[in-house]
Amino acid sequence: MPSLEVLQLWENNFTGGIPRRLGRNGRFQLLDFSSNRLTGTLPPELCAGGKLQTLIALGNSLFGAIPDSLGKCRSLTRVRLGENFLNGSIPGGLFELPNLSQVELQDNLLSGGFPDVMGTGALNLGGISLSNNQLTGALPASIGSFSGLQKLLLDQNAFTGAIPPEIGRLQQLSKADLSGNSFDGGVPLEIGKCRLLTYLDVSRNNLSGDIPPAISGMGILNYLNLSRNQLSGEIPATIAAMQSLTAVDFSYNNLSGLVPVTGQFSYFNATSFIGNPGLCGPYLAPCRPGGAETGHGTHTHGGLSSSLKLIIVLVLLALSIAFAAMAILKARSLKKASEARAWRLTSFQRLEFSCDDVIDSLKEENIIGKGGAGTVYKGTMPDGDHVAVKRLSTISRGSSHDHGFSAEIQTLGKIRHRYIVRLLGFCSNNETNLLVYEYMPNGSLGELLHGKKGGHLHWDTRYKIAVEAAKGLCYLHHDCSPPILHRDVKSNNILLDSDFEAHVADFGLAKFLQDSGTSECMSAIAGSYGYIAPEYAYTLKVDEKSDVYSFGVVLLELITGKKPVGEFGDGVDIVQWIKMMTESNKEQVIKIMDPRLSTVPVHEVMHVFYVALLCVEEQSMQRPTMREVVQMLSELPKMTSEKGEELPNGGEGDNSGPAVPAETVEAATSEANEQHQQHQPNSQSSPPLNLISI
Repeated sequence: MPSLEVLQLWENNFTGGIPRRLGRNGRFQLLDFSSNRLTGTLPPELCAGGKLQTLIALGNSLFGAIPDSLGKCRSLTRVRLGENFLNGSIPGGLFELPNLSQVELQDNLLSGGFPDVMGTGALNLGGISLSNNQLTGALPASIGSFSGLQKLLLDQNAFTGAIPPEIGRLQQLSKADLSGNSFDGGVPLEIGKCRLLTYLDVSRNNLSGDIPPAISGMGILNYLNLSRNQLSGEIPATIAAMQSLTAVDFSYNNLSGLVPVTGQFSYFNATSFIGNPGLCGPYLAPCRPGGAETGHGTHTHGGLSSSLKLIIVLVLLALSIAFAAMAILKARSLKKASEARAWRLTSFQRLEFSCDDVIDSLKEENIIGKGGAGTVYKGTMPDGDHVAVKRLSTISRGSSHDHGFSAEIQTLGKIRHRYIVRLLGFCSNNETNLLVYEYMPNGSLGELLHGKKGGHLHWDTRYKIAVEAAKGLCYLHHDCSPPILHRDVKSNNILLDSDFEAHVADFGLAKFLQDSGTSECMSAIAGSYGYIAPEYAYTLKVDEKSDVYSFGVVLLELITGKKPVGEFGDGVDIVQWIKMMTESNKEQVIKIMDPRLSTVPVHEVMHVFYVALLCVEEQSMQRPTMREVVQMLSELPKMTSEKGEELPNGGEGDNSGPAVPAETVEAATSEANEQHQQHQPNSQSSPPLNLISI
């Protein structure tokens, strides 16, 4: 097959080796052999033509060295070769490839050192996973050159030397796991500059010295593990004050002093601190009161006078009274603080779990989403049911907004609608709010539509999702009293259950965050980029017509399969691109349809397309209401033949009627992309699309 460019064989049971001549045609762009039972070595000429972008072979039994030719393949963007038996060293030049965004070589038998980058590293490299190999040597200072790095996983190797201070230059880093190595020296102060870090694990090394207070500079750190090192000194109070921490481990070091009991530290048990004989406090050995040294030194002038002894006794008595008063005040303060941190569960139906069960789900490995409103975790309750737990971004406590937040959450908790995600309850204290929702197994429409499985969303499913999501928004706008504005309608906030039924999520949360005055995230205040209505730019206000605009963008996503921004050049979003592509003839919608759709009922797509154009009108007054949108989407126009005869209407989810083959859509989409690259529509517009003859 000399013209073959894409070969995907993942999740089968193929055995044997990969053909040695594979890649010699020089055309391959994507190769995916993952999750099979393949053996043998990787062919040496996979990038013979310099076009290979993605190479995935994880989850096999491949052995031998990684071909050196991959280190010279400048077209490479993703390399995923984990969970094999590959040995040898990492190819030189691999981490300097200009387009590389992901490297996964974990769970192999690789040896040698971490490649030293000469000059600038791969600027687009977002993830490096080298866990569970046999890599040795020191981390080079050039590790700091990967300015876009978000995940650095080097655990379970044999790295030595100090952790380079240049790691502080990784401003985008969100997860760093250096555990299970032989790093020595101290925890670098510069690590505190990684302000987006949420996960830091340097356990099971030979680190020594004090714990740097600079760690508290990582304001959203959730997980901190410093266990099984040789760290000494006290646990800094600034770390104890971090409200973002959900799990810590300081065990088996040489730490001393009192374990702080402030902030999140009041929830951590003894297992987080054991193995430090010098530590004392709750769940540990009691702290020893400091006492004066005893001895038999001589007293001058025959000892102290009676008056001096009386003064000393009175001073000690006064100090005792003062200390007792301070202890009482401190106890009262701790009691109030404990009451403030106590969790309260507000349920909107009968629940078979408690706040403790919800809190247990707040672990890094349970994270299923992050956004401006907070972090979402998947939780498994004692009865086996799954829930989604949203930990809201910090909201100012003790303000007038607290009462408003609780009141409005009570309102949202009473909403029951088939196409709206149900809020089961919420756990709260004076520091944190946790919203508990029903769990949606198929995730969000955005993830499904723009991910690998987007091709599995056939048109009838997309059309059904559009109607269901519209009905959910219509209920919020027209059937709730007072009406509820969503404020952040987007495909990522439309969740799908096990039957791919659409449910609108996160409605109303943007208003809470806006009112609190603590969030500066655009997605939390008035929508997400690509979905924001034009009037927000000059009025800074949103209303129900702003939701309609955002929903129109979602309809365009369903038709085109494209993201709202990022695929059309600088400053161009999907609405502008659509208008440019169809400016000469609105009926040429076939040019912008998703090429992954197998068959397309053109009359349905055209109908949804025109509804979308109405929703994204520049002037908000010209947009329909959500009630009108539901009516339009639910009433497909009748099809007629060329003789004027009425044909059966392919109703909701019906693929009968004129359908466009996938090859036609793909060809038309390719033509549209070529027009866009030329920054002008096709000067010779095609004749009007004859919907019946197609």
